[in-house]
Formats: sequence, C-alpha cells, structure tokens
Amino acid sequence: MRGLGIIAGMALVCSAGIVLTASSARAQNNEVTFTKDIAPILQRSCQSCHRPDSVAPMSLLTYEDARPFAKAIKERTALRHRRGAMPPWFIEKEIGIQNFKDDISLTDAEIARIARWADAGAPRGNPADLPPARVFADNASWQIGTPDLIVTSPAVEMKAISPDYWGALPAVPTGLSEDRYVAAMEIKEVNDSRNKPGRATVGGLFVFHHAILNVSGSPGAWPVHEVGRNADIFDAQAGKLMRAGSTISFPSVHLHANGKETTAKLQIGFKFHPVGYKPQIQSTIISIGTDDIDIPGGASGISQSAYMTLSQPTKLTVFEPHMHSTGVRMCLEAIYGSQVETLNCSGYDHNWVKTYAYQENAAPLLPRGTILKVTGYFDNTAANKNVVDPRNWSGLGHRSIDNMLVMIAQGVNLSEEQFAQEVAGRRTALNLSEGQTAPGCPLCAFARIPGRPAGPAVRPQQ
Repeated sequence: MRGLGIIAGMALVCSAGIVLTASSARAQNNEVTFTKDIAPILQRSCQSCHRPDSVAPMSLLTYEDARPFAKAIKERTALRHRRGAMPPWFIEKEIGIQNFKDDISLTDAEIARIARWADAGAPRGNPADLPPARVFADNASWQIGTPDLIVTSPAVEMKAISPDYWGALPAVPTGLSEDRYVAAMEIKEVNDSRNKPGRATVGGLFVFHHAILNVSGSPGAWPVHEVGRNADIFDAQAGKLMRAGSTISFPSVHLHANGKETTAKLQIGFKFHPVGYKPQIQSTIISIGTDDIDIPGGASGISQSAYMTLSQPTKLTVFEPHMHSTGVRMCLEAIYGSQVETLNCSGYDHNWVKTYAYQENAAPLLPRGTILKVTGYFDNTAANKNVVDPRNWSGLGHRSIDNMLVMIAQGVNLSEEQFAQEVAGRRTALNLSEGQTAPGCPLCAFARIPGRPAGPAVRPQQ
C-alpha cells in the first residue's frame, strides 16, 4: 500500500508539473513584447516622426530607443483624442464618420497592448519576431511624391528672441509656361535651425506659424500652410487651375521666434494632372467660424458655435479644426430638415494642426440647404498646458494666446445632377437597400432623390 501511495504521489507531482508547464506556456504566448507586439505599432504610427533628424524629440526605431520611454508611451497613447495624445490624431472614435485616409490612430486593443507591455517592464521578446525595419526617405522627401513644380518663398530672418511678426511676403513667379491643373500640393518650411542648440519641440524647430497663399489668376482659395499640417490631395475630378505666368503671393504670414537665430523659407510643391485634363466639378474651401469668442480667465467647459447654410449640394473631402491655445475640442454637425447628425468630433491640441481627409465612400454628401454647425470647446485653466497664463480673459485674435474658432473644410460644389449621381454611386458602393442610409449622406435612403432631377434608379448589388 505504501508503494501505491508513493506511485500515486508521483502521479500527482507529474500531473501538477504538466499543469504548471502548460500554464507557463500560455503565459509566454500571452506576453506582450516589443519585437512581436509593439514594434509593428511604432512602425505604422510613430516612426515617421520619431526617428533621427525628424520633428519628434526622440527616436523610437529600436528596442534600445523605445525602452526608456515605455511609461511615457503608455501615458501619451492612453490620452486617445485629448491634448497631448500620441500619435497626434484627435478624431473621437465613438462619434461620427471614422473612415479617413492616412489614419495613424491606434485601436483600443493596441492602446491596451502598449499599457500591458509597459506595466510588465517593457520586455524585449524574441528577436526572430521583429518585423523588418522601415526604410525612410530622407527628410527632403515629399508626402505627395516628387513635385512637378517647386516654388520657393522669399527668405525671412527671425532673431532668437523676438516678438511675433504678422505681415506679407513679396510675390514670386511660378515659371509656368502653360495652364495646368493641380492634383496635390504640399508646403514645407526649410530653415537652418535644426542643428542649432535649443528646444527640440515642434515649435522650436520652425518659425512659420502660418502662411496664407494666393495664386494669381486662379479662382477660389488655396490651402493654408500651418505648422505640422498634412499635404493636400484634391478630389480627382476637381483639380485646381494654375495659369501660365502666374505668381504666388503671401498676403498673411505669422512668424514666431524659436530661441535660435533662424533663416527660413517655404517650399510649395505641386503635382499636376496630365496635360489635357479638365475638371468635372469645382473644388472649394468652406470656412465656418465666429469672432464672438468670450473666454473668462480660469474658465473651462466654455463652448461657442458658428453656422453656415450650403447654397448648393456639396461633398466635403477634408475636415480641419483650427483653434488656439485654449481650444480643446471641435464638433461638426449637419442639419437637414429634421435630421441632425454629428459628422465628427475631434480633440484639439494647438501644437498639432491636423487635417482629416475622408475616404472616398465616406466623404459627407450634403444637399443644398444643409446647415453646418461648428462648436468649439475651450479650457482656460492650468489643466490645459497650452495656456500660458489662465488668469487672462481671451477673445478673438491672431496670437496663439488669443483665440480662434474656425473649421476649414475642403470640398467640391456639385450641380443637382452631379449630386444625384454621387448619391447613386454611394448607394451602389455601400450596397444600400431602400430606406437604408449612410453616415454623412442624409439622402442615401432614397433610390431616387425626391424633389431633385431624376437620376438613375439604383438597385443594390446582390
């Protein structure tokens, strides 16, 4: 009997060992590591800025780079859409349209994965799990690809310590010998401050806060340069005209000191449509704002709104909030008849001026008569680290310590017939049945739009 007891005891020990080994294996499989879990996230959403000689203050290319910042990475990604969030993508995921081009935001699962990694001591993991390193073009490369034309502004000089400057820069010739239509454009600041000692923040690397530009002889407005702004890719059917012999002028420029003696200029890169291209629809800039801004010192939870009625059918292609240091959030609503829809809400951080370009089948299709409502939210307290002195009252002004509330949308104006065709195409692309609608498309529920010119009846694909 004693022998049987020993055998039984050995069986229990072996059984327990098997259980422990399986549990250990499961724990290892569930462990979050840099090589398997974190590196792919950093490659997709962080390393474009966080690498040597780019705009971010530290590199996150390797485990050795990232390991000392594990806690900070956890804290900043957990902010999601609020001020200070990384990566700088502030669209709120619980509200409105979510399909954007070049979306660098993290999912909730990815944010949780980063937190688990940091809390576990930031383990490296198996080197065999590490994805191939990304290969980056040098910092002289362009988001739009190699431009067909680069126009350079006059150079400006800013002292290391100097008051802000508002003014104009002289016009410069484009050098075009024939009319061309622009498909995309990008504006970059080029300066000599990068290798000089001083602040490594975005504000410390640049001196242009914004620059408004005009193209002579061209109808309509052009995008504005702002620090940290994305490239602009226009609707494929709505190229912007640049005439032969035209000039580019800079009627409103805002410069700020960055703590370094800096000489700077802007390079404006243009990609053209092929010769012979003709636009089918007209692009437009839709600016909605108000100068009725009243932010008491020490106040939070303050909101202001502005409205605009669309005089013709419109497809919005880009949503861009613009506020100043006290701004923390902006929402865009579309009101059509009795329908009220929030198209998007976005957090706001004045360190990053972001544009959000809708994917083609998500761009809002808004009928004539739609009322657009923009609401900005402000925090003028010490909790908002962008505010220099929260004791001060703040209203409309050009300085960052003053305020602005403006939504700068890009879009295309449509005829009633073009609008009906766009709605029909959206219904087909999304396979909508009669009565089904889509975000940002209040008339997508109708196979034939009531009260509009007869367009093609659309049958959902089977």
